[in-house]
Amino acid sequence: MDRQKTQPEIPLSSLENALQIFYAAIETVKPESLIKHQLFANGDKLHIQDRIYNLQSYNAIYVIGAGKASAFMALALEKRLGDFITRGVVVTKYGHAASCGKIKICEAGHPLPDANTLVAAQEIINLVEQAGENDLVLCLLSGGGSALLEKLPDGISLDALQKTFDLLLACGASIDEMNIIRKHLSQIKGGHLLQSIAPAHCITLIISDVIGDSLATIASGPTAPDNSTFADSLRILEKYELTDELPKEILHHLQAGIQGEIPETLKELDPLFAKVDNIILGNNSIALQAAQKKALELGYNALIFSSCLQGEAQEAAKIVVRIAEEIKANRYPLKPPACLLFGGETTVTVKGNGKGGRNQEFVLAALTALKKLSGPYFLMSCGTDGTDGPTDAAGAFVTPELQKTASEIGLNPLDYLQNNDAYHFFAQCNGLVKTGPTGTNVMDIVILLL
Repeated sequence: MDRQKTQPEIPLSSLENALQIFYAAIETVKPESLIKHQLFANGDKLHIQDRIYNLQSYNAIYVIGAGKASAFMALALEKRLGDFITRGVVVTKYGHAASCGKIKICEAGHPLPDANTLVAAQEIINLVEQAGENDLVLCLLSGGGSALLEKLPDGISLDALQKTFDLLLACGASIDEMNIIRKHLSQIKGGHLLQSIAPAHCITLIISDVIGDSLATIASGPTAPDNSTFADSLRILEKYELTDELPKEILHHLQAGIQGEIPETLKELDPLFAKVDNIILGNNSIALQAAQKKALELGYNALIFSSCLQGEAQEAAKIVVRIAEEIKANRYPLKPPACLLFGGETTVTVKGNGKGGRNQEFVLAALTALKKLSGPYFLMSCGTDGTDGPTDAAGAFVTPELQKTASEIGLNPLDYLQNNDAYHFFAQCNGLVKTGPTGTNVMDIVILLL
């Protein structure tokens, strides 16, 4: 956060405490911490949570992966398994790489796939196709994997896929809805990666970035069964009135799938799943528990209100503000000094041409509703991966002092909301939170201090 001349006089204790709480959450769900506490090799035995695998029973161990945290997952795995690893290829978002030894780290586009996405996916497929019946494939998945791991079906171009997901990102579709469509426009998602991994044994280690930890949704489930269909995909596109705007090749592909001309995603009874273990290592709830512990240490009455915050960012912000009003008025459900924690992932229906992300939009919407709240408060919302939308900020915060500064320099929050331009609003009053890439991704965290 740059020290600008317009910077409000924010009580440093609130800002510093909120950042301590946020970073405590992040540290707990970093790949190194998760893998250190849940995976270790003891002689020729690999222990993962309550599972034990005999490493000597495998001729080779290959590592693959995709996601914003995958590079640091690979680095942590190398530290634990070392010489047991034969080779590996992992793809992550530009700027989120780590330096590994035996595991090659590729970088590609996010939130939209690009040419490097396709190259990295083909490298991964080429590697696992070498794996035989007595080999092991360790697959590392985290948030962002849906965009970062892609093999296009015949007849679909990268341009068409990019346009489709541009439309979905702007219309306010949920991550579940987007990933149902992604799985049906891919030859690697929805369990299809297993067709290249077979007949090897596969262990998929996962850092979840979705509400409910659905294996089929995280990174669009390349090694998980999927119960959605081509017909579901088309219904979602019709729901958001996108069918007329879609490239014709996308519609043709989905309709061909509905007619049975293209194979469905892999379903639960497929025999390929007999040799797969999908294991969740970390999620938003673990991060929130660490945040609550830190808040208690700092002297707050702390409560995890929900790890399922979702829906439109502006509507979710109104709910959080109503809870703040309840605490102020009735000291319920917590007495001040209070710290309320929320986790989850909201969406934004883009109608303007501004710059921002769901966390920044959430805080800007809350700012307009918090004006009538008496006394001090501090509200911050940030992405745990360190990025919020196509910006260099993790999120934003608001206080009464920041509100005053924004008013004094003539910023109208409603104008910025209508243009989906929260980034430029907060940039002018120093309300952006910039952490840089964190190496992990378990959705978002909202911290309310009263």
